[in-house]
Amino acid sequence: MDFEVHRCTRRCAETDRQLQPGEEFYSTLQVEGADVVRRDYSTEAWKGPPDGVMGWWKSQMPSPNSKRIHWAPNDVMLELFEGLADQAEQQDMRYVLALLLMRRRVVKLEETERDSQGREFMVVYCPRRETTYKVQAMTPTEARTQEIQEELAKLLFADAA
Repeated sequence: MDFEVHRCTRRCAETDRQLQPGEEFYSTLQVEGADVVRRDYSTEAWKGPPDGVMGWWKSQMPSPNSKRIHWAPNDVMLELFEGLADQAEQQDMRYVLALLLMRRRVVKLEETERDSQGREFMVVYCPRRETTYKVQAMTPTEARTQEIQEELAKLLFADAA
């Protein structure tokens, strides 16, 4: 199952007004069926996070020539990471996201272990949530790596070009 997520359209999901460079806006991630849907809202249309969102954050619309990448907050990344736990076909994305969370020092590697079938797992700990997670080490193919990068960019960048 692949996520069908659209990148930031630079338009408010509520009013369809174009978001201007430098303008603050809100983004949400919500599970709808088999998809994770991202929606962006202008500050005047924002009434708080809708029921059922897995994460939301406030950001600022970058200028068209901006080179800086604006990630979603760590808590939103953690929600997505946790949400992928029960989706067998997305375990390679969960592994890549775990590596990203380790790089950002949100989780730390405690140990690696192998199960009876010889599969390798990372055991990571999140001090923020006081939770330990077990993540199967799955090195994706080069083509799948590109797909995962694009999916994460659509989900987690404030503006993914």
